[in-house]
Amino acid sequence: MASQNRRLPAKGRDEGILAKFSQSQIVLRGRETAGEAATVAKKLLRSTGRAAWIAGTTFLVLVVPLIIEMDREAQMNELEMQQASLLGTPPPSLAPPPPK
Repeated sequence: MASQNRRLPAKGRDEGILAKFSQSQIVLRGRETAGEAATVAKKLLRSTGRAAWIAGTTFLVLVVPLIIEMDREAQMNELEMQQASLLGTPPPSLAPPPPK
């Protein structure tokens, strides 16, 4: 029982020190700064998400149709070259220039 009595005051002193430490200006200012940093990070994350949404939808609306059209053009050129080779004429890219 004597050993328990010695421990209780020491524990009480630790809580007093912790309470004083948690009430100090440095700790309070640190908590305030951490809260402000979290708010700024939240706003930044939200605006980054909006920017990603804008970039993604712009890509879908403008770039994807362009890629599809370029693929169609390449397929048409390949088809013309195959038809020209079957007919025995040189492909348009290898044909001599017309005389002047």
